[in-house]
Amino acid sequence: MNAPTTPPRRDLYAVTEPFHSEDLRVSPRHVIHVEQCGAPRGLPALALHGGPGGGTSPEMRRFFDPSRYRLVLFDQRGCGRSTPHADLTDNTTWDLVADIEKIRERLGIEKWLVFGGSWGSTLSLAYAARHPERVAALVLRGVFLLTRAEIQWFYQSGASHIFPDAFERYVAPIPAEERGDLIAAFHKRLMSDDRATRISAARAWSRWEGETISIAGPSGLPQRFNDDRFVEAFARIESHYFVNKGFFEEDGWLLKQVPKMRHIPARIIHGRYDVCTPYSSAWALKRAWPEAELETIADAGHSSLEPGIVDALIRATDHFAETALW
Repeated sequence: MNAPTTPPRRDLYAVTEPFHSEDLRVSPRHVIHVEQCGAPRGLPALALHGGPGGGTSPEMRRFFDPSRYRLVLFDQRGCGRSTPHADLTDNTTWDLVADIEKIRERLGIEKWLVFGGSWGSTLSLAYAARHPERVAALVLRGVFLLTRAEIQWFYQSGASHIFPDAFERYVAPIPAEERGDLIAAFHKRLMSDDRATRISAARAWSRWEGETISIAGPSGLPQRFNDDRFVEAFARIESHYFVNKGFFEEDGWLLKQVPKMRHIPARIIHGRYDVCTPYSSAWALKRAWPEAELETIADAGHSSLEPGIVDALIRATDHFAETALW
């Protein structure tokens, strides 16, 4: 008897260009870059990038069928093509949630699918907690609940035991006597008035994530983690959010909001060997939200571009397009 065959994994959709882009003023200080892709009359969807501070990338468009979705993306405050660059004033989780609502109202969208990975999953959950009536479905990848335990695991001790080589490069700018609290030590340098000090710290901070994001390890470092403009915004904004505990009322706040969103159809996709946001976070979310579907990718880490993650995300967005819940 022949063994059952495994269906081939889905690949990204073809590269598309936005059909509309604009710079939207959302406060006296901040202007955010917004783009729409795919079908102008398609199913509305919002894709939220990671970091915080990571900015959008063309690959994000490719998780959605461009013939069926009207996809909205934006560079969150202080990063990507939004201005002012790497700025931390009026830059909180709740400012970003308010920005999402401004975009939705401006575009005349009643409800949309919300898609986010890593910090994008954090922001997706925060938005759904505040505006559940606006979320038709959720697709979450590499779940990050922004708890103290997750921050300690990745930035202090935990992931360090899996990637000791990359960790040694990460801590190199920090004197031995300050390594007992690496979040505080990096934050001090990332907020420095001296640009050379900021960039040195930002390179080390960002490369640590870049070298551990993929199951390939340091050899999988994405090219943009070598770009000083990118790493300055990425590291400064991440550090700002983490020192302020995500601007949540208490540790574990997001899990406590799950009852408000359990009616929303949701798919959770997480790599078994995700070092940046450990699988225990996705498991905790599934435990709190039994109705959500959790798909574990056995041969993947954190990156959205690993083959198993790509396949699962494409199947998720195709599924919601076919069910057309909104």
